[in-house]
Amino acid sequence: MTKPQFGLDDDALAGQPTVYRPGLFADRVVLISGAGSGIGKAIAFLFARLGAKLAICGRDLEKLQATAPRLRELGSPDVFVQSMTIRDPEQVDALMDAVWTHFGQLDVLVNNAGGQFPKAAIELSGNGWRAVVDTNLNGTWYMMQAAAKRWRDHGQPGNIVNIVLPIDRGTPGAAHTGAARAGVIYLAKTVAVEWAPYDIRVNCVAPGTIESSGFQYYPPAAVERFRYSNPMKRTGSVHDIAEAVVYLAAPSGKFVNGETLIVDGGSVLWGDLWVTEKPDYFKV
Repeated sequence: MTKPQFGLDDDALAGQPTVYRPGLFADRVVLISGAGSGIGKAIAFLFARLGAKLAICGRDLEKLQATAPRLRELGSPDVFVQSMTIRDPEQVDALMDAVWTHFGQLDVLVNNAGGQFPKAAIELSGNGWRAVVDTNLNGTWYMMQAAAKRWRDHGQPGNIVNIVLPIDRGTPGAAHTGAARAGVIYLAKTVAVEWAPYDIRVNCVAPGTIESSGFQYYPPAAVERFRYSNPMKRTGSVHDIAEAVVYLAAPSGKFVNGETLIVDGGSVLWGDLWVTEKPDYFKV
């Protein structure tokens, strides 16, 4: 059976209206992890439309190579591609060195790469827990620290935006990623202070139920619940997240530091959200 298609295709994504002016990121270099699909690709598309030079990375080289030509068509004057995993600090260091060698600078790091799967916490295996925490928390940290060290050593200002998860009420069925993303949020709050002397800002964007290719990994009943998980009673778009990231990365966010911008249609105000089957105990 053919899987349903979720999210915007490349043409629809490229044509999304934006409030930002063309050329806003001209002469700026933006590194985006996990840019071959979903939210990461949407972020890359918008930065390309705004004239940024782009470095995109991820584990799937084929997806990255398919994305790069579209980014050039949309307006990016230079697109650098590197296949790697953020779970390996040596590969992260090699990526950062390659970016500085290629561009001579880095202005914005968007930590989008990550992954999770729906699973009741009591059934999580050790390997499943470690895989998600190692990617979503440790991998994000490796990227943050590696970029910060080079900004310090090159005497350049820096700007980090981490894609996380709203953690106000927990996420039943995704304890592993909730724990990891919460760690990133509080890590960002800490280093936003520590790294202020180096002129490095660190913020997070927390998407709610955003319709993307990632929906295919959830049960159909959960996807249907996603559409009614907020008082606006609809899902968000990957472009909504891209615009939030640009807000924090652009001069519009120049006095925002250590914050988490929640983009969820008010979901944190609206009851519960289960990414697995909701137990009968809670069906009142």
